Amino acid sequence: MSSSSEPASVPGGVGRTALGVAVVRAQESAREDRLFDDPYAQAFVAAADRPPASPDPGSGAPRPPEDREARAAMARHIVLRTRFFDDYLLRAAADGIRQTVLLAAGLDTRAFRLDWPAGQQVFELDLPESIAFKERVLADLPDARPTARRAVVPADLNDDWTTPLTGAGFDPDRPTAWLIEGLLIYLGPERSAALLNTVGRLSAPGSRLALVRGGMRKTLAANRGADARAGRGASSLWRGGLGTDAADWLENRGWAVRRFDRPELEVAYAAARPEIASAGTTFLIAERAPRTAAAPARR
Repeated sequence: MSSSSEPASVPGGVGRTALGVAVVRAQESAREDRLFDDPYAQAFVAAADRPPASPDPGSGAPRPPEDREARAAMARHIVLRTRFFDDYLLRAAADGIRQTVLLAAGLDTRAFRLDWPAGQQVFELDLPESIAFKERVLADLPDARPTARRAVVPADLNDDWTTPLTGAGFDPDRPTAWLIEGLLIYLGPERSAALLNTVGRLSAPGSRLALVRGGMRKTLAANRGADARAGRGASSLWRGGLGTDAADWLENRGWAVRRFDRPELEVAYAAARPEIASAGTTFLIAERAPRTAAAPARR
């Protein structure tokens, strides 16, 4: 990567919320008992021209106890989902899925920090301004080298994003591991459904999809209140997502869905970090079954 002395411009709106996630990932990476290591997260935070609206409870001015707990709960959620989705993607790759798509990738660095098998292709889709900031920061890190074949795809998920994705080499006839991490809450029901329907159309049999189902209503409500008291607007961008149970929605459209609730998460992660495993989140991993004449995919 080539280095640049020009300052990186931080994206606004939803793109800026990725900096808050980077704060949490950087702090988790500094822990001795960390659940993952993101050696690039701190570089994004350092490159920001002003402090991000972070879910981290340890930054910024003193906050009321209820606000600090809300931020801490959100930080635990981000740590857990990062590790859970790391494991999901590596399992899919180990099972032979060589095509990975990260929708609204933000400041995700999995293409650099995960131990991918040979031949793995990772596509990162996001808005051009978000990609520009990310690439500028990574260009100044001499050790930032992808461990997979990486394709960066500038695209607006509210518009036609399939054309730039296929233009970058995506093959809809091959099984794909899709990741939708922390995105749907910023979309309303109609746009969430449109996005998931497009994913379904692009998913060959055997494809997989991972996303957050929900289960954090109290935490989300508390963070909305904390944002209001602090005069910040991150939660004002929330649109509620699909508006119905995502598992049922996917199952009605040709996906076989497995739910990962607190009991499964505690089995997987409680030995390392009990407070993380009980974060109250539910994740979904769905697998695309072959379409049949008797059970066509719903539009």
